[in-house]
Amino acid sequence: MGRILINLLTLSVTLHTFFNRVSMTKKRVLFISSEMTPFLKVSSVGELARMLPQAIQEKDNEIRVLMPRFGCINERRNRLHEVVRLSGINITIDDNDNPLTIKVASLPEAKMQVYFLDNEDYFHRKFVYTDENNAFYGDNDERTIFFCKGAIETVKKLGWQPDIIHCQGWMTSLIPLYLKTIYKDEPVFRLAKVVYSVFENQFDENMGKEFGRKASLNAIDNKQVSSLANATCSDLYMSGITHADALVKASAEIDPEVTKFIKKQKGKPIIEHSEDGDNIDAYIDLYDTLLQRQN
Repeated sequence: MGRILINLLTLSVTLHTFFNRVSMTKKRVLFISSEMTPFLKVSSVGELARMLPQAIQEKDNEIRVLMPRFGCINERRNRLHEVVRLSGINITIDDNDNPLTIKVASLPEAKMQVYFLDNEDYFHRKFVYTDENNAFYGDNDERTIFFCKGAIETVKKLGWQPDIIHCQGWMTSLIPLYLKTIYKDEPVFRLAKVVYSVFENQFDENMGKEFGRKASLNAIDNKQVSSLANATCSDLYMSGITHADALVKASAEIDPEVTKFIKKQKGKPIIEHSEDGDNIDAYIDLYDTLLQRQN
């Protein structure tokens, strides 16, 4: 009888260890990017945003991908269709309500779905960040705010609780800030860890003097958004870096000022840039490290 009890106890411990290991290994990872091939590639973000989610998914993880539905993305060719149950949210910026429509497309070869955030005023244009004369759009500030807040609201409505939220590029730079302030007590995000990927500078203009005020959404202390007035691409990166739990140096050409700022981030795990891109295990290890800290 005693031997049976010992065997049962051993089996119980073994199963407990096994299921803990499984739960630690299988992660829910949300990727948020401004572009992704084959739908859109404007910069180096596009290729990494396509490769990384699939590679992480193939490691037996559950993923979701969000990006803007820029006007140059062909809906018919890419077979986008509206997700009615997720649409109907209004994103308020400067007391203006901006309707958010969610569309989805599949990448059959990757067995991966991509959600697109759409708005007629902000995204139905032939060009992405600049007009036909290569002039930086004057409302890129509001387009960024709309996308960042819209991505968070979409995940809330989706009811899917991510373990890791991985933001890639300058247009996602406000998401770490919002998750650590306005949305910090939201149950769906409360345990999530934020990873931010930094790239080379991708525009020379700035977001305008009102960007910080608008980005505060009338809910964030002015001190936390003071650096965003007339924000440059480097300023956006540094905002994302400040509020993220871990960082990825995703380019060999990161601005020296941003590189210096990264070095000041004591205690934050960092993945160094890899030329060949064959460092998927480094991402898995990074995610595991963050989740172990959480526990």
